[in-house]
Amino acid sequence: MATPPAAELELSGAGLTLADAAALLDGRVTALRLSDAARRNVERSRQALMAKLARGETIYGVNTGFGKLANQRIPESDVLDLQVNLLRSHAVGLGPLLPLGVSRLAQALRIQALAKGYSGVTPQLIDALIAVFNRGIVPAIPEQGSVGASGDLAPLAHLALVVIGEGQVHHATGAMAGGEALRQAGLEPYRLQAKEGLSLINGTQISTALLADALVRAQQLATIADVAGAMTLEATKSSLKPFDERIQRVRPHPGQAVCAANVRRLLEGSEILPSHAGCSKVQDAYSIRCMPQVHGSMRDALRFVAGVVECEMNSATDNPLVFAEEGDVLSGGNFHAQPVALAADVLAAAIADLSSISERRIENLVNPDLSGLPGFLTPHPGLNSGLMIVQVLAAALVSENKALAHPASVDSIPTSANREDHVSMAPCAARKARSIVTNATRVLAAELLCAAQGLNFERRLRPGRGVEAAYRWIRETVPPLDRDRVLHGDLEAIERMIVDGSLRVEVEAACGALI
Repeated sequence: MATPPAAELELSGAGLTLADAAALLDGRVTALRLSDAARRNVERSRQALMAKLARGETIYGVNTGFGKLANQRIPESDVLDLQVNLLRSHAVGLGPLLPLGVSRLAQALRIQALAKGYSGVTPQLIDALIAVFNRGIVPAIPEQGSVGASGDLAPLAHLALVVIGEGQVHHATGAMAGGEALRQAGLEPYRLQAKEGLSLINGTQISTALLADALVRAQQLATIADVAGAMTLEATKSSLKPFDERIQRVRPHPGQAVCAANVRRLLEGSEILPSHAGCSKVQDAYSIRCMPQVHGSMRDALRFVAGVVECEMNSATDNPLVFAEEGDVLSGGNFHAQPVALAADVLAAAIADLSSISERRIENLVNPDLSGLPGFLTPHPGLNSGLMIVQVLAAALVSENKALAHPASVDSIPTSANREDHVSMAPCAARKARSIVTNATRVLAAELLCAAQGLNFERRLRPGRGVEAAYRWIRETVPPLDRDRVLHGDLEAIERMIVDGSLRVEVEAACGALI
């Protein structure tokens, strides 16, 4: 889907939206800048922190050790080395690197949290972080190593090392040393000041960036699921009655009404629907009849998750926090990512169920006892297996999703000698949600392939305008299946149509905007 470039984005510590996150994820934001008001807030916060240090006060993570070592007072001469040691010792992440877009979003979110003016860092640190982003330098961050409390310590340490000229960054030829990337960009390594290392890693920005990525892609699926379901309804000659506005009105969940309205719009102008008005079928399978209730519940879940993500993107998640107006430095637990973990598990469950109902609609298409169509949607059964194994593919993906949907947020393993005795597992929850969204995208691609093939058996009558547009766009790349062929490329092509937004664009051009 064509979207205008976002170019520069101002960070003020407030006001970031999911649309901003999407622009950061896909690279449309190429530059950041700190608002003037945010700079003043950061300066006041730093002054308040330094005033307390000048009075010789003990402040956690500034002149003390960390976690279980918080009772260890650090000599003034070692305060700056403490911050560098913190980043180096915490950069223990392993596994595949986070995708480029997720790392880019995490960079911006970490700056946004500091820009709120409660972290006690210098404006110069934020300037250095923005300069790194604006030169296109993206930290290479291993995805494993955070339990989502005390912040996303390990992955954020990998992110933070780059600004001091260490760590690794994404590069066209693979990972590049952070120091070399700064040198090539004409930047000097930043020298961390008191508290700044701690402020860089005490936060939920990795978990939040992962969840935002999953959510942005899940929102695309909400409408595509309605398109796929409407195509299946037409191909199986099912009824539009369950989508009547009056049914939705007496059970007024918002998402339910949206799904039903979308399906009605997609089917406007259908010649197929009136052709079977007097058929012998009394009721359709739940996977078709209950689309508003199931798709709608998923939409309502996404609305909840979006609220959590946008709140978290505009939050201060450090410890301790500096309240300049009162002159207080308060230790708390805003680094605990339980809100993100729970939201990620909600998203995972909702999208896993979306894939489940889509797989059942595929069965309704390929099974001749249910569809009234040729078995496995091939015009020459027996010698040809048609789309038989497409349903097997969907079953495999849905089963995987069910396993992945087990909530990570109910788990906790104490860390740091039991000082950090309850953790959120938010990064794990968010990573699982991302995997489920990917699998669900592929299940919907499988349904669209089968539904388009099902419509091939009734080309004398036109389907609804939206369904016809979806069918024609699929047929631009994927021809009808007459004899068996390798379907891998067909499925990948339809998956790309979903991901790049082109399928939705074509459908909306024909039937009007969908919600």
